[in-house]
Amino acid sequence: MDTEKKWDQIYTNGGHIGEPLQTLVQYRYLLPSSGKALDLACGTGANAICLAQHGLSVDAWDISGVALKDLGELATKTRLAINVKQLDIVPDSIPDKHYDDIIVSRFLDRSLSAAISASLRTGGMLFYQTFTREKVTNHGPGNARFLLAPNELPNLFPELRILVYHDEGATGDTSLGLRDQSLLIAQKN
Repeated sequence: MDTEKKWDQIYTNGGHIGEPLQTLVQYRYLLPSSGKALDLACGTGANAICLAQHGLSVDAWDISGVALKDLGELATKTRLAINVKQLDIVPDSIPDKHYDDIIVSRFLDRSLSAAISASLRTGGMLFYQTFTREKVTNHGPGNARFLLAPNELPNLFPELRILVYHDEGATGDTSLGLRDQSLLIAQKN
């Protein structure tokens, strides 16, 4: 099964617009009140909605047309500044110096790292949170290709200034904190 069909099936069988990434909500104060944002591999678009409600004009990209359909309809109905686009994201699809903010949530394609960094304008922010190999539950992918190694996330974006980074793995009380995922908030100088 190809990737688009796989994700269309996943969203057909229960995809709904959920809650935005807790990291985005918690650190929302770091976002500008206006500008251009990209929600990369947006799924059903909870992060895109959060960004648009904050005042940003948002490009929401995903491979699944099923996921984007409801988001596009909601954006039109509520007049949120969200432009949905269905595409298989590759480095060449991400324009240089185009975004004030980029959000990547629960998606990992290491080949996109340089293009993501290049797409940020000076002062632009990257909010990135995805699954790690060091997990305490079974959430997220099982394939190591789609999981971060310890301390890998900041190394994917060496030219950005790290503002917030969490990679707690299985250290300490695993019933507390951010487990199974690593998060990075970084800025382009």
